Amino acid sequence: MIQIIKIEGFKSILSMTLELARVNCFIGANGVGKSNILEAIGVLSAAANGTVDDESLLRRGVRPGVPRLYKTSFETDRTPAHIGLTATGQQGEAYRISLLNPLENPNPAWEFKTEYLTDGSTDIVSDGVRNKKNLTPTAGLAALKQVELDSANPAFKLMRRLQGYAIYSPNTPILRAMVSDPQSREPVGLSGGRLAEAFADFRKTVLDKNENLLDSVFELLDWVADIETTNTGGSLLSPSVARTQDVLKFTDRFMKKSRNTLTAYDASEGALYVLFCAILCLSPSAPKLLAIDNLDQALNPRLASRLAGKLGTWLAHADQKRQLLFTAHNPAVLDGLDLLDDEIRLFAVDRNSNGHTQVTRIQFSEKLLALNKDYPLSRLWLMGHLGAVPNV
Repeated sequence: MIQIIKIEGFKSILSMTLELARVNCFIGANGVGKSNILEAIGVLSAAANGTVDDESLLRRGVRPGVPRLYKTSFETDRTPAHIGLTATGQQGEAYRISLLNPLENPNPAWEFKTEYLTDGSTDIVSDGVRNKKNLTPTAGLAALKQVELDSANPAFKLMRRLQGYAIYSPNTPILRAMVSDPQSREPVGLSGGRLAEAFADFRKTVLDKNENLLDSVFELLDWVADIETTNTGGSLLSPSVARTQDVLKFTDRFMKKSRNTLTAYDASEGALYVLFCAILCLSPSAPKLLAIDNLDQALNPRLASRLAGKLGTWLAHADQKRQLLFTAHNPAVLDGLDLLDDEIRLFAVDRNSNGHTQVTRIQFSEKLLALNKDYPLSRLWLMGHLGAVPNV
């Protein structure tokens, strides 16, 4: 797993070091820079794959923009010449880059100023300013060197993990298959596209082989008796509704048997978000490192808490080394997080008096444990004991 992420000079982040675990939740007010953290890793992912440009960033869920929107630009600090990003793994393997794209003369693709890759004992790509006479400045050298490495090499694994990273942001019309997903991926698109097809494979390869997992998903949807994927859902949809070939079909356990089926178009959007998260956590084809921006949107507070409580178990079952980063605004999410488990971490995101995004890991101190006996974490957050609340 990736243990440490370092970010320098990216958007609202002047300098930041994050120590990650399996489940990483970021809370904070709107506009403090939670999404910027996820996007900085997206830029690092694109660099690990060899090119940083609009297409590679969109593919990873990063909002593309001109250089002046990527680099920090504070009244109190000099605008940096480059953006610095580092990922370090458990065995000392690390990938570090600095990227350059002048504000006055921006190019379609960012240039690699420095690049460094190590497996923890051997430097594979040496640090230092690259010789542009011998190398294409917009092409990453580490991505080329990776093909020479054994698949068991820690540096190879680190690069593959970074390359597969994506930021998912589910969208209800796309989850309902009313609109196509602009960024299609396996097992689901970045906005929830192909949910029906993904669930069909997920049900066959994962859920039907483990009754406990099946129950752990279905128990979050108390009105659902069964879910399946069908290509004969036309009779359940109005002719005026756009549809894909495959559709999700839900069976409502409270309704009469003759009229108890409905599609994703009519089903609760909360059910679609639960399936979306379950697939990303449990599917073998999901990335080993992924992020979900606003995981709690469209969820009832109790459901948001229950879903958050499932994430660690789901991830560990699918892959002991799969990592999830997610942002949330609903305080109820915190009540589902077991902060006594070191593999589940909560980060409060704020901006200091100069506007710099800062992150603080929330851990149970004696004082916080004592307060938690009388109040849930959601309440303590609203009361201001965790920080990361809006100053409005």
